[in-house]
Amino acid sequence: MKLKENLIFLGMMGAGKTSIGSLVAKKLKLDFIDIDKEIENEIGESIKKIFEKKGEIYFRKFEEKITLKKLKLNSVVISLGGGTFANINIRKEILKSHLSFWLNWSDSILLNRIKNSKKRPLAYNSTDNELIDLMKKRSKIYSKALFEIKCDKLSKDQIVKKILEIYENH
Repeated sequence: MKLKENLIFLGMMGAGKTSIGSLVAKKLKLDFIDIDKEIENEIGESIKKIFEKKGEIYFRKFEEKITLKKLKLNSVVISLGGGTFANINIRKEILKSHLSFWLNWSDSILLNRIKNSKKRPLAYNSTDNELIDLMKKRSKIYSKALFEIKCDKLSKDQIVKKILEIYENH
């Protein structure tokens, strides 16, 4: 990698941050870090269980600690959890010194991907309208990312290609 910047993927749950991030990492021959997986490995429980047992506030504090630690690494590709970028400390750090990509999908596509997902605590306990409200609220935050990739009409390979072109031209 030319710079010490990391490539950071953000967006709603179901946006493909992990699958796209891991493909980009493979192409660039960089390490890939999935923040949700890091949290699960560190605590030894699924995100769903952490939410159930300890609550969202505990989860968000732990998420901040892990994310800020991983952002100190150089030349890695990181996929954030859906709510991670809402954290002001994390967002400031990412915007200061990393390349951030918002994987932006239409509400209807995301809704179909995430509703009734038992492993996504915020989605499973929400109505469609509550999820759409969450998407709208988070979109305002995601829009602060350095780059927005409109994904609706693109295949996975096209999304990866677009990201790699942006990266190489940056």
